[in-house]
Amino acid sequence: MRIARLLTPDGPVAGEYKDGVVHADDGRYEVGQDGRLLPPCEPSALYCVGRNYATTLDQMDYERPDEPDFFIKPPAALLAHGQQISYPSFTSELTYAGELAAVIGERCRNVSESAVDSVVQGYTVMNDVDALDQQGRTARKAFDGSAPLGPWIETDVDPTSIDVRTDVAGERRQSANTEMMLFGVAEIVSYLSERFTLRPGDVVAFGSPENPGLIEPGDDVEITYEGVGTLRNAVQTP
Repeated sequence: MRIARLLTPDGPVAGEYKDGVVHADDGRYEVGQDGRLLPPCEPSALYCVGRNYATTLDQMDYERPDEPDFFIKPPAALLAHGQQISYPSFTSELTYAGELAAVIGERCRNVSESAVDSVVQGYTVMNDVDALDQQGRTARKAFDGSAPLGPWIETDVDPTSIDVRTDVAGERRQSANTEMMLFGVAEIVSYLSERFTLRPGDVVAFGSPENPGLIEPGDDVEITYEGVGTLRNAVQTP
């Protein structure tokens, strides 16, 4: 099942998404006619794991981490499917990175790997937008609009072997499979839950395969995780 959120003139609604329609408790809403898609959840934080694909480590000349290497984006970083990525004035090196993301379904702490499936509501797609020339991860990755997320939450998918591709301005930039991750979904969620109380709507992103790269104003960015969905955003000047 796909769960989506829509911004209507009367406020946000949420429900099952089918063929361009969100079926909420109070009726059906057509995407584009009755409102636009919102980010599919309302996280208190987005927990993002880096350096999680061996090919990316080789490409970027990074050392292999002994445990998940993570950073946090705030809710202000969220951007919905279809919204434009604003190219910040403080950078000249803006990059994309196509990532699978889990959405937490219930408040939890110290979750065992075997229990992770029971606390994850489903999966969506995130673009880890990065101002690469800024100093420190927070400055690079935690600014407004740095986390396009969507288009919906897919509740029925096996995250262990999903094909991923990223196209920028019609050119294939990334192509991989989640089985190439160094740390798996269950291991990462369990690891984070030892350190943080995870809340409903919180997001855990699992890193990007090789070839994250530069984007420019006017570029269209499409990130697809098969069986989950395609996240599309265009890049604009501020």
